[in-house]
Amino acid sequence: MERDSWTNWPSQEALAGQGVSPARRWSGVAARYVALGVTLWVTFADSGLRGDHVWIVAGASAVGVLAFAGFLHGSPRRRILPSVLWLALVLGCSLVALQLGGQGIAVLLLCGIAMGSMQRLPPVVGVSVTAISAVLYVLLLPQSGWLGNLGPVVGLGALGYVGRVDREVRAGTLRLLEQERAARTAEAESAALAERARIAREIHDVLAHSLSAQLVHLEAARLMLDAGADRALLRERIVDARRMAQDGLAETRAALSALRGEFVPAGEFLAALAEAQGARLRIEGAPRPLGAEAGVAVRRTAQEALTNIRKHAPGAETAVRLSYLDGTVELEVRNGAAVGDDPVLASSGSGYGLLGMRERAELLGGSLLAGPEAGGFRVLLRLPTP
Repeated sequence: MERDSWTNWPSQEALAGQGVSPARRWSGVAARYVALGVTLWVTFADSGLRGDHVWIVAGASAVGVLAFAGFLHGSPRRRILPSVLWLALVLGCSLVALQLGGQGIAVLLLCGIAMGSMQRLPPVVGVSVTAISAVLYVLLLPQSGWLGNLGPVVGLGALGYVGRVDREVRAGTLRLLEQERAARTAEAESAALAERARIAREIHDVLAHSLSAQLVHLEAARLMLDAGADRALLRERIVDARRMAQDGLAETRAALSALRGEFVPAGEFLAALAEAQGARLRIEGAPRPLGAEAGVAVRRTAQEALTNIRKHAPGAETAVRLSYLDGTVELEVRNGAAVGDDPVLASSGSGYGLLGMRERAELLGGSLLAGPEAGGFRVLLRLPTP
């Protein structure tokens, strides 16, 4: 046994009897009362007690039982001196009762000292208290048949230590269960917060993309109105803004469906997107399902890259490649030099598109490379997949 285990108090849970079933608790209480009742009956039915000793033994018995109850109620405070004083009072009452012929109650009190001290005090104190009690018992009352009486005392002391270990095990199990519940609660809260952040990020990206596009067309319509532009051209800009609003609503619904795993395969989505933008699409490798977050990242990156091409390189030749590799999926969007120019589109946007795509990729353990090349621009997204 380690030194700390000799000097440590039982845990508060063990002292409070936590983890003990109600049936076991009440059966223990009933056993104590039965033992006390039988012992008192045996003690006071003994004709050896003289009349003037009966009341003294009865008083010693009452004080000893109350002192032991004080020890039981005070030990959870884990203070050595009051606990030892309570047990010393119990021992004194035991010796008085034994000296006057109340051997039954005296042995019962001594057994209570042995069992209670080993169960509720640090083992080094419990062993010391039990040993001192037994020695005093032998030295002061050698005529009492001490050898036969010490057997139950030692046995109940050992039983008290076994009960202590059992309570500690039960208390440790309760602590582990509480820690597990706390960990599960924290994990659930963390997952909920992460899910909220993910949904917020998706909705933000969709709305930012949609609203910025609407603002571009509405601003163009305002400028054209101020310049007295043709009604048909003005109407075209307003219709474009309305279409952007409808597309934004549809993309918001699609993003929520994607987060629930209810979305079309990435290849099909890119095929429709590339056709709408007039880009070439090439799919390499064997297509396989992507996780919700990876699928949304591929969608958002492709949308953002093609939107940037439409804004900054209108009319440029555009190619999209989706590659299913071993443990990785790659999305590459390339464009050549711009053919036309739209100053309204080119001046729009917040400038955070590439930063948002890169942050999304890094959150998923991937990477995003973006930069000019050979008169054009290249965006390459790499994500780990199962």
